[in-house]
Amino acid sequence: MAESRKTFPIKSDQLGEVKIADEVVAIIAGLAATEVEGVSSMAGNITNEIVSRLGMKNLSKGIAVEVRENEVKVDVAINIAYGVSIPEVSDRVQEKVKSAIENMTGLTVAAVNVRIASVDMATQS
Repeated sequence: MAESRKTFPIKSDQLGEVKIADEVVAIIAGLAATEVEGVSSMAGNITNEIVSRLGMKNLSKGIAVEVRENEVKVDVAINIAYGVSIPEVSDRVQEKVKSAIENMTGLTVAAVNVRIASVDMATQS
């Protein structure tokens, strides 16, 4: 069976190998980021926005993941609520994303880079 998605092993022993798709790591990061108060939504490109409007939820939009030898670098693009402290929300996003990925996959998170894509005027804190 051919794998269409980029995967990488997270465990290998006599019973076999466990692989995880990089999109799974992106989904974990996206869900963790949106749980932070002050994050109104994930930012995405125009294709992701169209997909969202059609009712299909893309849980990895606004996330880029790079995996190298059990180390992960994550880029997160978020839309932030008007009136919140950008540094505080960014710190919480970094902590939450790092913790979620490390706890769920066992990988080490080397960096979580946060990009504020826009300020959502409709949601005010």
